[in-house]
Amino acid sequence: MNWQRYSFLNNLIIGSSATLCLLLSLTRLPGMELLGIGTNWVLIWLVVWSMKRTVFQGMIAGLVMGLIQDGLTGAYPSHILSLVMVGVLTARLQKQKYIQEDFISVALIVFGMVIVAETSTSIQYILGGMRPLTDIWRDYQQLVLSSAILSSLWAPVVYYPLNSWWDKAPYKASSQK
Repeated sequence: MNWQRYSFLNNLIIGSSATLCLLLSLTRLPGMELLGIGTNWVLIWLVVWSMKRTVFQGMIAGLVMGLIQDGLTGAYPSHILSLVMVGVLTARLQKQKYIQEDFISVALIVFGMVIVAETSTSIQYILGGMRPLTDIWRDYQQLVLSSAILSSLWAPVVYYPLNSWWDKAPYKASSQK
């Protein structure tokens, strides 16, 4: 496969997978929610994307996905800060020697990043002063645990096809020499 064809297909796959995850985040399909909390598809996509990218690319992807998600769901609390943090932290994790790219590592990274993202969202609620702290804390516990479990269980559904595609990149063979 030549480079131009791969580049076009790669951009198409990246765009369509991100769009699919954004659309899935708006739906509640049977078996994809726990205690009324759904899977964080956007965060899963961002973790999978950022694992093979630089910190800057992870930050930009988090910014773009956060802006789009804010446009789809409402701007308060903003998803931008939490998704930028997830993109940056995930991209920095790739540099560590103890993180491997397999299903278990991806699930654990997603689990941790859900905690980071939901903590960021809760801090926005606290700083906004719109809800009592006791309500925020109660909802935070339920939301974080449910979302982290579901998102980490569904992460391989996004990770496996995208990772398989990126492993077949024509530029990988020449850059490994």
